[in-house]
Amino acid sequence: MSADPLAEGDGATVMERPGPRPRWWRLRRPFVLPSQRATADNIVAAPTPLQPIDLADDAEVSQVLDLAVRVGEVVLAAGTGVGDTTAQVRFIASTYGLNNCDIDVTFDAIRIWADRGTRLPPASDMRVVKYRSLDFTRLAAVDRLTRRIRSQIVPVDQAHAALDELISSRHPYPRWVSTAGWSLLAAAIAVLLGGGVMLAAISFATTAVIDVVNRALHQLGLPLFFQHMIGGVIAAAPAIALAAFSDHWRADAALIVAAGITVLLSGLQLVGSVQDAITGAPITAAARMLEVVMMTAGIVAGIGLALRISTMMGIAVPEIAASAGRDIENLPIKLIAGAVAAIAFAMACYAERRALVAAGLSGAGGTMAFLGAQYIGFGPVVAAGLAATLIGLAGGLMARRALTPPLVVAAAGITPLLPGLKVYRGLYALLDDETVLGFGQILGAFGVGCALAAGVILGEWFDRLLSRRGAPRDFDPTYTSDR
Repeated sequence: MSADPLAEGDGATVMERPGPRPRWWRLRRPFVLPSQRATADNIVAAPTPLQPIDLADDAEVSQVLDLAVRVGEVVLAAGTGVGDTTAQVRFIASTYGLNNCDIDVTFDAIRIWADRGTRLPPASDMRVVKYRSLDFTRLAAVDRLTRRIRSQIVPVDQAHAALDELISSRHPYPRWVSTAGWSLLAAAIAVLLGGGVMLAAISFATTAVIDVVNRALHQLGLPLFFQHMIGGVIAAAPAIALAAFSDHWRADAALIVAAGITVLLSGLQLVGSVQDAITGAPITAAARMLEVVMMTAGIVAGIGLALRISTMMGIAVPEIAASAGRDIENLPIKLIAGAVAAIAFAMACYAERRALVAAGLSGAGGTMAFLGAQYIGFGPVVAAGLAATLIGLAGGLMARRALTPPLVVAAAGITPLLPGLKVYRGLYALLDDETVLGFGQILGAFGVGCALAAGVILGEWFDRLLSRRGAPRDFDPTYTSDR
């Protein structure tokens, strides 16, 4: 991994650390240790300015506003919800003395207005988010920069320089490692659904082709809808070939399609869209949900086109049994597959190495909770919600240990539970003229996805509730998770 550009020792003056806390102080903090607080837990009130600026200096005020919206741009592009993005932008601004700010975060823009009193005109800034990137290394680096601004006296120009460096820095590992991560994710999902080594290997190779082809198409400027559509066609091609040339593998060929659907669905901003809808940002939630629906429609269109062509050629890929991969048979193997899938997703999104173990534990725990809930009689939607709540709660705790944003662990943990199986069964039913069953399966897949997103949000709420109960009542600007 490349050296961390945000490490201490770059010339910033470190504030004097307070002495050891008395025993009564430790007793009133039963849930959180100083090294276990995440940035999201710290952003609960406007801190006392560590580096107050001259509000009459337009240049300094503009620098602070630009720093705040650029930090917000990174976290919003990574899928963070409007509420958390707004809190982070406000936190940066108030740290430098701009306490009275109005912030408007939408799907693709961040606007901030700062009130400088009755004798000075208000200042404003805006940033348009022109990209969406699941770059967990950059997200974690911005999280550390926010904590550093909070805990040290960092002049605005030095904060800008650190932000420029982390945005332009290289990923911790080469691009082919990310491709291997996506491919490993598909192989793990195939095993989780009940496939063997052969199907896992085919899923691995198929996903590698999808990633390479879509990257080339992206460089040519092809819209994402058509990229997902072509990815759906490629995902279905090996299953059609197996169904045509091998009766032995024909019954399990559809598992390759289901694994491909899960990989293509992973990374979509479903968690952020549901979070915005729940927390009172309906416009941004609608825009994000529309993006998710359009990308999913591209996947469905591509796979449906491939299956329709195969049916016209007399090659029928069989339907997957409803219970495939959703029982506790071979439970140890499925738990390992869930953990590997979560690690692979985190690796594909350039998560730092310290976050991979937390992601693996989150994936295994979520898989166990999901399968256990279904085994005792809960439906897939309820089981997905319960598992995601556990992932959101435990993910926040593990994220503190790994000093990484909880979003990284949560997104990786729910990836093995994405409803690729239901999407395929719905498509198969629609192509077989079973309209009611087909739309029922598609709606069921949508319900599972929303349950996963809502469960993560609820789990993170419980996590923050416990953290705030254990935190001091008065906001301490010298308190930092880097300690």
